[in-house]
Amino acid sequence: MKVLIAGCGDLGTETGLRFVELGHRVLGLRRNPGLLPAAISGQSIDLSREKPAVPPDTEIVIVALAAGSPTPEAYRAAYVDGLRNLLDALDEAAVTPRRFLLVSSTAVYDVSDGSWVDEQTPANPQAGTDAILLEAERMLHARIPAAVVFRLAGVYGPGRERLITQVREGRATVSARSRHTNRIHRDDAAAAIVHLMLRTEQPAPLYLGVDSAPVAGTEVLEFLADELGLPAPTITETLGPRGGDKRLRNQLLRSTGFSFSYPSYREGYRAVLAGRGTRHP
Repeated sequence: MKVLIAGCGDLGTETGLRFVELGHRVLGLRRNPGLLPAAISGQSIDLSREKPAVPPDTEIVIVALAAGSPTPEAYRAAYVDGLRNLLDALDEAAVTPRRFLLVSSTAVYDVSDGSWVDEQTPANPQAGTDAILLEAERMLHARIPAAVVFRLAGVYGPGRERLITQVREGRATVSARSRHTNRIHRDDAAAAIVHLMLRTEQPAPLYLGVDSAPVAGTEVLEFLADELGLPAPTITETLGPRGGDKRLRNQLLRSTGFSFSYPSYREGYRAVLAGRGTRHP
């Protein structure tokens, strides 16, 4: 089966390698395809400005784009313009993929009261970058109603050691607006994408990609300090621009038969601390 991955950074590359391991052929679209592993074919393109050449035998499309900076302009270029150019290229090539998945973000839920959020919770993004993500999702479903939107919580994993570094250096902080934190290990995010795309049953139009342990940010920092053999960090309350206070449910994803390798931050961060896995460039 031919898989096209638009946005082959860390997550896209890990996803592609997992498809390859199952015997599928993968084409990755990115500005610098020379950074891709040999198992993934590459096409050099800036999707915000160009339409890709779509192989006629493409059956699965994954969109895992990333904005170049946290500005509305960069988000629109990546998520709206980039997605539109890809969709237009599919139309012009008369290619109708069997499955299509867009990686989005749970940032589209502006919830600040600690309540539970799932796929039935209406999205209510703040103006700016979060609203642009929802705009891209709606554009996709308007053009491909059967497409899957996969809203990820904060992704962590190999090479993503910001919190670990802060704890080591005594700079750990927790946002006054982010009482609960939600996350997913990169490997679980990639495995879930492959799982949803290869299921016999038609996927739902929306899934939340998050592990099974929404917890207070202070708990994660204290856990990391304990694992590192350091004193519990002094928590400095800081105002954060995003995140709010919400607890994300993953029951719908688990109901498909998906099993997490890292069901909570404990297993995941222990793997990171042990040096398990590699971050892809």
